[in-house]
Amino acid sequence: ITIEDDGAGVREEHLPLMNMRGIRLDETIEGQGLGLAIVTDIVSHYNGKLHFGISEQLGGLKVTLIFPGKTDRWHH
Repeated sequence: ITIEDDGAGVREEHLPLMNMRGIRLDETIEGQGLGLAIVTDIVSHYNGKLHFGISEQLGGLKVTLIFPGKTDRWHH
């Protein structure tokens, strides 16, 4: 699953900090810096991966979620 937007985005050097618990990159609005950390925990629980990047097409943030495939029991 890939989600991209054309917003202000995030500076490339801040991308590794996006899912760290308690880290806030946007201080203009209230929050505790827990949202993406919780999303990361949920994705990890399902053996998935969460990647943050810059959208080449739109210029904003690009978020990619990767989950392992499920084997189809009817397919041999």
